Order: sequence, then structure tokens, then C-alpha cells
Amino acid sequence: MKEIKLTRNFFLWCMSVIYLSAFSSLYVQIPGLFGDNGILPARAIISIEAGADVVHQKAKEIPTLLWLAPALGIDVPFMMDLIALLGIVVSFGCMVWGRMRDMTNFTLLWMLYFSLFQVGQTFLWFQWDTLLLEIGFITIVVAPLGFLQSSVRSGFMSSLPSRAHDNVSMWLVRWLLFRFMFASGVVKLTSMCPTWWDLTALHYHFESQCIPTPVAWYAHHLPKWLLKLGVVGTFVIEIPIPFLFFSPIRSLRLFSFYAQVFFQILIILTGNFNFFNLLTIVMCLSLVDDDFLLSLVGRPVPVNKSSNGAALRWTRKLLTLAVENLTYIGLIYGTIKFFSIRLQPDWSLDSKIAFSSAEFKSLLSEIMPVTICIGILSLIVNILLAFYRSLIEPGIIRKIFYLIGTLFVSVAAVWIFIISLVPHSALDNRTRNNLWPVVQQWYKRIDEFQIANAYGLFRRMTGVDGRPEIVVEGSNSLATGWKEYHFLYKPGELCRRPPILIPHQPRLDWQMWFAALGNYEHNPWFVSFVYRLLDGEKDVLDLLDVERLPFPPNKPPKYVRAILYKYSYTSPTSSSSTKKKSVDWWTRRRVREYFNSANLDEKQMIEFLNAAGIPMEKTRFVRVTNVFLKKMLIKIRNYIVSIQPTTFIWSLIGTGFCINFLAPILRL
Repeated sequence: MKEIKLTRNFFLWCMSVIYLSAFSSLYVQIPGLFGDNGILPARAIISIEAGADVVHQKAKEIPTLLWLAPALGIDVPFMMDLIALLGIVVSFGCMVWGRMRDMTNFTLLWMLYFSLFQVGQTFLWFQWDTLLLEIGFITIVVAPLGFLQSSVRSGFMSSLPSRAHDNVSMWLVRWLLFRFMFASGVVKLTSMCPTWWDLTALHYHFESQCIPTPVAWYAHHLPKWLLKLGVVGTFVIEIPIPFLFFSPIRSLRLFSFYAQVFFQILIILTGNFNFFNLLTIVMCLSLVDDDFLLSLVGRPVPVNKSSNGAALRWTRKLLTLAVENLTYIGLIYGTIKFFSIRLQPDWSLDSKIAFSSAEFKSLLSEIMPVTICIGILSLIVNILLAFYRSLIEPGIIRKIFYLIGTLFVSVAAVWIFIISLVPHSALDNRTRNNLWPVVQQWYKRIDEFQIANAYGLFRRMTGVDGRPEIVVEGSNSLATGWKEYHFLYKPGELCRRPPILIPHQPRLDWQMWFAALGNYEHNPWFVSFVYRLLDGEKDVLDLLDVERLPFPPNKPPKYVRAILYKYSYTSPTSSSSTKKKSVDWWTRRRVREYFNSANLDEKQMIEFLNAAGIPMEKTRFVRVTNVFLKKMLIKIRNYIVSIQPTTFIWSLIGTGFCINFLAPILRL
């Protein structure tokens, strides 16, 4: 079995970068989203003024470090700032110093992010947030105990000690990757979305996704047959290829690694999905080993001196080659058969799904138990290998130490695997009903901690007749003078170039996309957003393009309304024939009024917000006794908000990268 010490260490380094991206992206948005006068004030959930008994009871219901705010002499918004800053500092330290990449610090990072998640409400209820919490919890098991670390240097793959049970802890990452990818493929078909079933989803995806990149415009205009083939490739990469994650043949695991990374890179090029795809690529490290990483950076791979005879080696090579070829041929044949791929006279490829929904559901019911059996068998094999490696360690003390560590990690791995079966089996009712009741009970007890979650990306394709987009306008007169509020990232102006902002996630812009798919009655936060615009709340306005605000904070508009438009990409022919200096990226047509014009005296709006539990009053009597900490947090925020969010995030990542690169040279 090949070593995975460097792979594990590189995985921990990458997780540090992901945490750094997540905390720094969220930090710059806290006042506008969760401040006392933000869109969804955190004080609606964490009320530290309600009395000791009430606070104690609510702290049991909502576990979060924010309850410690009174003990530090600050209020909840300042405590959120402190938690996010602490997350930035700890994750940056883990990035630049290998000794910090231990179980203690990754436990702290998980607790910090979970504390913010608890009050994030709709702005943190994204699949990448729950995925980060789940993989973050597994990272605690992957990371070593800090006080047991030996000589450690700085760098990307610092020399943390190898452990016999590394293959077990990294297997948990692989199992999560399998569940995530397999579910993402299956739900596209079980949702019965017609665009997935007729392979036309990519005809709309590049245009209708939340915040596209400039490349998405070009991808949208690719030949239709090629886009249909792209949907076929999506199904193949997400459903059958993940089974190769558990292949005992290394080359097949590497093939699945390349397929997944290639797929994620294509998504990164065409869509701004923050740290989501980067996190998926990090999970793909569970498919590789140290030899692969060394060869990737051009370092010599240790020669494996096998004691087996030449005949046995050649037999193994031939068998491996035969299985590889059979696997590749099977994938190609199955793809052609199940998607009826045919070469056309014009050399294009026609494709269509050659099975019915009933056949797919029947096959899924048969495959789901197989996935669980594969998981059980693979986990048992890795646990047995870990115990074997512990037993062959030299020295009694070392042997006992490794056996205890392996036993602990194996028990944790079995427990995590068992509870993960509940969200995994949600793909098929029959499989879910066959789970033991005790497993369901275990899952219910830990459900609130986001340790095991269900996934399923792009279950249904939106924007079939154009992407719905909300345009917010303000005016001092109901008759005339309506001026548009400009957002930083989401589509608005027709001539504005789509941005590139990975790994930053502008959470207001994202929620505006979701709100456009429904109505404001199902999105109380949007009504709160309108109220804050009418009130001229500076923290909320800072989430918009402040350089082009139609109304300054001290002179807000008397009325605000929202219009629903349908946006579509411009065509290449119209773009090439225009003689204008700035070519439009979008066209739009007005659909209806999304939110009727309202003012601050609108009783119906106030009643709606009160019913939704969103506090509107500004008068607060929270005593901030820790004046020094308050001033320090204010100074830090005033400095950071003067920098563009993407610049701030990449400055942190770039600084950490340079330190990692220079540390071995300077022998730090």
C-alpha cells in the first residue's frame, strides 16, 4: 500500500486555505447581513438581554459561541466580528505553519464556523456551507494530535508524522466525495426536470446560473449538440465514475481523480461558485497518494523494491491492464448505449436518454444497497490494513500507541459512516426504509451539527425562458425619478461584463437570484432589505456598489420598488455587427412588478416583518463594557472594508502562499 503522509498533509493545508476563504468572505458582509440594523439581525436569534434563565435555555437549543458575548463585554455583532477574525487568524496560521495543522486547531475552526452558521439564517443555508461543516468535522479526525507532533517545518506538505490509520481517516473524505458526487447526479434524474431528461440543461445553465463568468457567455453559444454531449458527460462523471473511487487498482482511482478535477475546473471557468468547487477538488485528494503528488511537482518517486518474482509482477501488470481496458470499454459502451449517441452526416453527435424514468428508479433501488455494501467492504479493508500497519511497527510502546490511535479512528470512522447512511439513503425510499431504526435515532441526535448531510446540485434547471432578475429602484416621487440600485456582482446593467470573484461569495447577490425564482412573500429578508434601503442603513448599502448609489445614506429615497425582468445573453451575431464601443452582454424584457412601491410608513410592510420575526427597532440598550476590544474591532473593520472583498481574500491567500514558498528556502 502506497504512503499518503504527504497527501494527508497537503489536504490539511488546502483545508486551511478553504477555511481562510470562507471566514474572510463572510467577515466583510457581517454588518450588512447580521448587524443590529442589518437585513437579518443576529439579535433576533441570539438575544443576550433576555435574562439569565432565558439565555441559558436558548443556549441549549442553539449551541454557538456567540453566547459568550456578555462574558467578553461586547454585543452579538461585535462577537460575530471577533469569531470571524479569529477564524481568519487560525486558518492563516494553519496555512503557513505546519505545527498548527492539528486536531485542536481544526476543531476550533469547525466550532467557529458552526457558531456563525447558527445565526446565518437564509444567508448561510447553502450546500457549500453544510459541506464545509461536514468535511471540516472529518478533517478533525484526519488531523494529528498537536502535542504528539515531531519535527515540523513550514511549507505546503510539511513533515507531519505518518500514522498507521491515515488511510482510514482519508477514506472518510473519499466516502463523502462519493456521496456528494453520486447524489448530485442522481437527483438530476429523480427530480424529473425535463431539461435533464432531454439533455438540454446546458442550453440554459450558463445563462441562468447565479453569477456567471465571462467564459459562460461563450459556452452558452457552443453548438447545441456539443452542449447535449456535455450533459451526457456530467451524468457519466457524477454517477458511474465515482464507483471507481473504491477501486483497488491505483490507475483507475487516478482516472476518476482526473475526471472529477477536470469537471470542477470547467465549472470554475464558467461560474462563480465561491469556494465550493475548490473544496470538491480538495476532497479529490483522497483518491491519490504521495507518489502521485511527488510526480506532479517533478520530484523523484521512491523506487518500490518488490521482493516478488518477475513472473508474478508481469502477471499482476497484465491483469491490471486487462481490468483497466475492460473498465474503459465498459464506460464508453455504456455511455453510447444508455445515451444513444449517434454520429450524424454533418459529423456532429446526436444523443438522447435511452431509458425511462421507471427503469432508472428501479435500477437505483438495486444500486443503492450496492453502494452501501461497497462502502462497508472498503472501510473494513482499510481498517484491517491500518491494524496490520500498527502491528508491524517496531517497538512495543510504538506498537501499542499506534494500535490505540487506529482503534480510536476506526471507531470514529464507523460511527460517521453509519450516520451518513441516513442522508445517503434519502435518494431511494426503499433503501431508507430498510435502515435500522437505531441509525435513524443516532442521526436525529446529531442532525443540528451538520455532521452528515444530503446533497444534490442543480436538481432542477431554472431560466428556461430567460433568467429572472430583480431590479431594485428608488424614487422621491411615485410618478417619476426612479433610479436603479446597482449590485456589485449580479447581472444588472446590460453592458456590464460578468465578474470573476472566486472564492468570494456575495451572499446578498446570491439570495437575490433565489428571490427572483419565487415571490417576496416567501423571502421576508427581501422586504427587510427594502426597509433598510428606505432607512438609508449604511451597513446594508455597503453590500451594494457604493460608488454608484442613486441616493446617499443621509438622503434615502421616499419610495422603493422592485421590477422583475427576464435576462438573456446577447447573440454573437448582434455583438459582432454592433459598432458601439461597449458591447452588451445581456438583453432584458420587463415581466412584472415584483414588489410594489413602499415607504417607511407602510404599515403592511412593518406588520409583515414583525410576523417574520425580523427586528426593525433601532433603539438598543446593550452595554459594551470592553471598550478596548470594541475600539480594536472597529479599527480592524474600518481598515478591511476599504479593500475590495476579492482583493482582501486573495491578499491573505497570496501572502500565505508566499510564506509557504519562501519558508523552506529561508529554513524557517
